[in-house]
Amino acid sequence: MIDPVLLRENPDIIRRSQQARGSRVDLVDEAIEADAARRSAINEFEQLRAEQNAFGKKVAKAPKEEKKALVAEVQQLAARVKEAQHEASAAETRFGEIAGGIQNVIIDGVPAGGEADFVTLRTVGEKPRFDFEPRDHLEIGERLDAIDMARGTKVSGARFYYLKGIGARLEIALMSLGLDRALAAGFTPLITPTLVKPEIMSGTGFLGEHADEVYKLEADDLFLTGTSEVALAGYHADEILDLSAGPLRYAGWSTCYRREAGSYGKDTRGIIRVHQFNKLEMFVYTTPDAAQAEHERLLGWQEDMLQSLGLSYRVIDTAAGDLGSSAARKFDVEAWVPTQDAYRELTSTSNCTTYQARRLDTRYRTESGKTAPVATLNGTLATTRWLVAILETHQQADGSVVIPEALRPYLGGLEVAEPVA
Repeated sequence: MIDPVLLRENPDIIRRSQQARGSRVDLVDEAIEADAARRSAINEFEQLRAEQNAFGKKVAKAPKEEKKALVAEVQQLAARVKEAQHEASAAETRFGEIAGGIQNVIIDGVPAGGEADFVTLRTVGEKPRFDFEPRDHLEIGERLDAIDMARGTKVSGARFYYLKGIGARLEIALMSLGLDRALAAGFTPLITPTLVKPEIMSGTGFLGEHADEVYKLEADDLFLTGTSEVALAGYHADEILDLSAGPLRYAGWSTCYRREAGSYGKDTRGIIRVHQFNKLEMFVYTTPDAAQAEHERLLGWQEDMLQSLGLSYRVIDTAAGDLGSSAARKFDVEAWVPTQDAYRELTSTSNCTTYQARRLDTRYRTESGKTAPVATLNGTLATTRWLVAILETHQQADGSVVIPEALRPYLGGLEVAEPVA
């Protein structure tokens, strides 16, 4: 939810943000009108309620013989108060629906445009070179007996898979490395629910334009999460946080589910775009003035992970039109995938400013003693897709894969994964 004060006092900032995103600018004017109607209705209700209270005191003090005559007025006034309350509630709901459709206001410097309009901030690491024809991650995984797509499809359908043997061990090692890095950075680990209520899913902004990506259990009115960000954002919903000692940092380990609607025919080979995967997600609650610096820290922790795995990557500043509705800025980190001759997104980190916190009513107490919405940020520290870049980058001519040194302690010191005869 956008800041209503910003909407009233600086609507042009929101209009420019909507325009940069390629979203509806006219929603801003609709929200201004709805806000005015909401405030007017609330004011009318409060005035009538005050009048009702004052009249009630008058009736209480009236002589017994006069009270009977005042009953009709009391009933009329009560009916007006009830109607005004209903109108105020309806106006509040309408404002919430309109303003809720406005996406988070982007931070200055975010590139305008769509998916292709990102800005590359830096490129790190040498792209791997081979003196043989490199294999893609699925062929490597099958030779290692690490990935079984055929049985995943047999059991669950397209875009499902089994990680087996060294494949399963590699993922657990990767997630464990990420968790150790998160602990060293002061994160509290959480294993989160993967089913959440509609108000939590909506509060994080995942039931907007991308609602078709979400699995829903209709019989239970619950949603399967596509990232533990959702459960982590809901963890402190309707609470006032103590941020006097600094940010609250959580690392959520969970299985994630995505329908991948609209991606038919894209990345159908292997485990790049699948319906189920595991992920370690960083999530931070902090004060709004500290959010941008925290965003850079999250990005730094992600880059440290990729560098420790020996991957070549680039960092991009995502264009406004390619941001999710909650993100005010997002950095994507894309690793080089040799057989695709392209960088592919492995991880991202988003600064959601106060957008999610307003929707979920998560606040902190300021120095003045008042409460204000917190800022929330998120970023992935490890996920299944990373295996794609690891396998392809570190493959050898005989089909074996050199294990990145950082992962070896989690694999009993294993240095090379060998093909299975």
